[in-house]
Amino acid sequence: MLKKADTAQGADRSDDDEGTPVSIKIRERITAARKRFNANDNIADFIEPGEMASLLDEVEIKMKGVLDSLVIDVEHDHNTDNTARRVAKMYLNEVFGGRYVPPPKLTEFPNAEHLNELMIVGPITVRSACSHHFCPIIGKLWIGIMPNEHTNVIGLSKYARLAEWVMARPQIQEEAVVQLANLIQEKTQPDGLALVMEAEHFCMAWRGVKEMDSKMINSVMRGVFLKDPNLRREFLSLLPRKG
Repeated sequence: MLKKADTAQGADRSDDDEGTPVSIKIRERITAARKRFNANDNIADFIEPGEMASLLDEVEIKMKGVLDSLVIDVEHDHNTDNTARRVAKMYLNEVFGGRYVPPPKLTEFPNAEHLNELMIVGPITVRSACSHHFCPIIGKLWIGIMPNEHTNVIGLSKYARLAEWVMARPQIQEEAVVQLANLIQEKTQPDGLALVMEAEHFCMAWRGVKEMDSKMINSVMRGVFLKDPNLRREFLSLLPRKG
């Protein structure tokens, strides 16, 4: 039988837990699992049902503090009286949504016809955000697959869904493309995988040097695309040329 002191201590712990911000609870779970939670990491496994709503409320309150520190009169300015809530929803549900939700479900099919010819998917529109300034990154992505008889075949739209899930986080382009390549490699197990991404970075166009026409292009080559220069050349030659 519990003593009154034990009961009181349990109640105190419950009260303390109720007053703990949900972001701290999530952070403590991640730390206990010895996992990292960088800006471009997915932390969905550590979020319990119902906590996203609480996290939204918490981010709204802190965003309101940011607006206050920017000396914006959100109490009387009709254009910003609900901005903190809108920005919180935008970050958690859209721009950074890839951090907080599990990966999209993929329907996989066996390579029954033993397809072994080059397949290219794209251009896929990429929307992300620079992890340095939280400015938009907007661009296009092309994916080349060289399947083998053991490759898992997935629907064309699933490549776009995987790209959206990875890119909807604060990123730098170089890491984002590698992260997506690792995911596709794991899901499909092809003989070769190639990705090319071309994007405009608003942290360069909107601020700083304010260069409006500059873009970044980078690629990842795996398997036969890395070993066979003719295949690599064929893939790159089939990508649309601009201008």
